[in-house]
Amino acid sequence: MENSIRHEGIVESIDGEHIRVRITQHSACSACKIASHCTAAESKEKVVDVFHGARKDLNVGDSVVVGTSGQTAGMALLMGFGLPLILLLAVLAVMLSVGAGEGSAALAALCALVPYYILLWSQRHRIARKIAFSIE
Repeated sequence: MENSIRHEGIVESIDGEHIRVRITQHSACSACKIASHCTAAESKEKVVDVFHGARKDLNVGDSVVVGTSGQTAGMALLMGFGLPLILLLAVLAVMLSVGAGEGSAALAALCALVPYYILLWSQRHRIARKIAFSIE
């Protein structure tokens, strides 16, 4: 996979089709195109959930490589940062155009993000099927 994001990690737990993998940041993350946006690049260790990855040959403590496509990572960034920014700016523009003060327009724009993130959270299981890591 040429356009993919990959991390080496160690299997932390296996529960049916749910595998938890602890990944460790490597110096190669600094050269990654989306390192500034990727939570894996922000800390030394992260736990990644891999669903529908039931493999009989895996055991706790095994070394694996988890990855996802660049397109999937882009979609995650869009949902987590891009769309909220567009919503924030749209609400701010609408509020200012109807004559609201700057303070109340800013507060309304920030409050508009609450339902968006609640909707995102409520759809997390559905999103996890589309935006997920896999064991390579």
